[in-house]
Amino acid sequence: MTAEEGKRRQRITILDEERHRVPFSKGLTANAIMASGLSPGKAYSVASDLEERLIEEGRLEVQAKELRRIIYDILMEKAGEHYAANYWRYISFSSLNKPLVVLMGGSTGVGKSTIATMLANRLSIVRIVSTDAVREVMRAFFSQRLMPAIHTSSFDADSALIHPLPPEVDPVVAGFREQSLSVLVGVRAIINRALKEGTHIIIEGAHIVPGFIAPEQFPEAFIVPLVVKVEDEKLHRSHFYIREVETQGTRPFQRYIAYFENIRKIQDYILHMAERTGTKAIECVDLDTTVSETVDYIINAAYGMAMKEKAPNGVTQLT
Repeated sequence: MTAEEGKRRQRITILDEERHRVPFSKGLTANAIMASGLSPGKAYSVASDLEERLIEEGRLEVQAKELRRIIYDILMEKAGEHYAANYWRYISFSSLNKPLVVLMGGSTGVGKSTIATMLANRLSIVRIVSTDAVREVMRAFFSQRLMPAIHTSSFDADSALIHPLPPEVDPVVAGFREQSLSVLVGVRAIINRALKEGTHIIIEGAHIVPGFIAPEQFPEAFIVPLVVKVEDEKLHRSHFYIREVETQGTRPFQRYIAYFENIRKIQDYILHMAERTGTKAIECVDLDTTVSETVDYIINAAYGMAMKEKAPNGVTQLT
């Protein structure tokens, strides 16, 4: 019998808080470890080290609380204090059984969809909703005559404006605001649904404007708003060229370039609102760095909210 076969025969069992027996899974353990900010490969390596350590020590039955402590110790050894602290904060606010709702804004072409997908993988979140999808559903119910703002793109919504604007108001921003306020009716409904189901969710899109949805409106969840930005104009423009290649021309590349000035105006407005409301704006230069920074921010923001929730006796409900 090989060493690997021997390991498979020595099954590790985890005892949860209700003393139910659950088989140890390297894959599920790696998913939890990825919330620390580690890449999938490194997280799986830590999970493998954990399995080997438990088998070598003959600990084939371990309590969930103790297992988390061992994972923390291994992360301290293998990855350092930063990742160990992130992991501990993640499991701390997760233990409160409140949904995590990430609201990710940013103008067209900054990389929100890609970042949201990678983020969901790192944080084991199975639901991602795009505000573009919300707008598309709303179009099926509301005709262009009834709600013209949702029947345009975010960067040319000024074409749907009906009433004249004061001369000091930029029509591009005014049209974008009107469309965003319409779409956010659907976004709030999605948040409420996630709260009823107790499900973590990421909602991403240009329509997630800082200040338009107040986190305090949803005390039943950890609401973490943030904005993705690309300050460098040339880099921002290059994202559309890359998208053109990756999607083999299925996205309206020329239209994005034609409205690029409007897209930049909308980014300026979103960043202005982020500054006014104290919302975190994360620069997207390269995906790995951006995703790691975003994971750090979300974990620490949610943990900060959790720390404010005290048990009746005044003791923080974290273990």
